[in-house]
Amino acid sequence: MGNTISKGRLWTAWFMSGLVILFMLFDSIFKLFKPAPAVEGTVSLGFSEHHVVLIGILGLLSIVLYAFPRTSVLGALLLTGYYGGVIATHVRMDAPLFTHILFPVYLAVFAWGGLWLRDEYVRKLIPLRKKTDR
Repeated sequence: MGNTISKGRLWTAWFMSGLVILFMLFDSIFKLFKPAPAVEGTVSLGFSEHHVVLIGILGLLSIVLYAFPRTSVLGALLLTGYYGGVIATHVRMDAPLFTHILFPVYLAVFAWGGLWLRDEYVRKLIPLRKKTDR
């Protein structure tokens, strides 16, 4: 396995990562400006209004770190923790499984999948293996 990545693989990787980056940028920046829908949505999940900006900052910090290749693994780790909190919140609220509880899982799969496709070190850290006889 060499250091070269096919154009198709690279495009797929950046498409997957790009979707996560765009969604998180939109969501985080939206929270920083605190429009009524962002505040109402956060409060309906059991958080206080003053948490909206903090949640936005945490999401923005995570996604900015993820967007830059040098810090993308740290960003992916922080996003994974962020998404864990989102999952826990939706489980606590008894939200629908496929649209609310699993949505952060879908984002995490795209984030790590995109990173795995474009980063050789991540592929070494998380290798896909064939089943072998033991």
